[in-house]
Amino acid sequence: MANLLWLQGGACSGNTMSFLNAEEPSVCDLVTDFGINILWHPSLGIELGDQLKQLLHDCISGKTKLDIFVFEGTIVNAPNGTGHWNRFAGRPMKEWVKELCAVADFVVAIGDCATYGGIPAMAPNPSQSEGLQFLKRNHGGFLGKDFKSKAGLPVINIPGCPAHPDWVTQILVAVACGRAGDLTLDQFQRPKTFFQSFTQTGCTRNMHFAYKVSTTEFGQRNGCLYYDLGCRGPMTHSPCNRILWNRQSSKTRAGMPCLGCTEPEFPFFDLAPGTVFKTQTVMGVPKEMPPGMDKMRYIKLTASAKAAAPAWAEEDMFVV
Repeated sequence: MANLLWLQGGACSGNTMSFLNAEEPSVCDLVTDFGINILWHPSLGIELGDQLKQLLHDCISGKTKLDIFVFEGTIVNAPNGTGHWNRFAGRPMKEWVKELCAVADFVVAIGDCATYGGIPAMAPNPSQSEGLQFLKRNHGGFLGKDFKSKAGLPVINIPGCPAHPDWVTQILVAVACGRAGDLTLDQFQRPKTFFQSFTQTGCTRNMHFAYKVSTTEFGQRNGCLYYDLGCRGPMTHSPCNRILWNRQSSKTRAGMPCLGCTEPEFPFFDLAPGTVFKTQTVMGVPKEMPPGMDKMRYIKLTASAKAAAPAWAEEDMFVV
């Protein structure tokens, strides 16, 4: 039996809503099949007031073993580093988090806010928000870059806005079943099993990407979203087109560009008008290239790809 405690800081609850819709395994499966004992969760816990405070103190003192500490949302440091803008159970949330992280065997950050600071950490960042061990791309965050849990691992980051529910439950199962040693983390402490490939992997529009056939409107079922609508699928690490949402679709399959929400820079361009759903170009060449592609090679490839594109690449393949 692995004891799990889930707290929420500066967040919209999107990752909780995603988590509660998990399918493989489901939240019920975590309890009945994989031996996870959910000590408390903001949407599931029944303890309130003094009962909850006692539970938290029991975890910190060691009376109740804390195997997995899950945190959703940012660490709010405002005002002036005190954290009083986000109080919980009688004190700033950041104080609970620091003490719970110190006694947990594993610490898992769920969603962009907990991993990198996310939207709340955008300039000018009035809430002084940061992630548990990162602030955007800067390693350190609230706990510092040298933090290790009692099991010897840094914070396990599962980013996304929100994170896919199955990314969350499958990592929790791995940790609870003693398979944490099999996890390989990347430079942002994301499990490589999910975040080594790009969102573009498995995209149904890859042939349009290859032939440089673009779409210019949301919801169109053919054409690549990268060239005009700002899709970040070729530059974003996630399995969104391999592990489909609701087991049936993804943003790009629905005709919506990937926003790169699993990367530390999200949201890109600080959401400035005219930048989010528009590919930024210089003389028709995208300013940002997919990894491994330089602008000169891109120009040459574009000319040859358009010349080689078959007529059917422009046709609507999805006939109802």
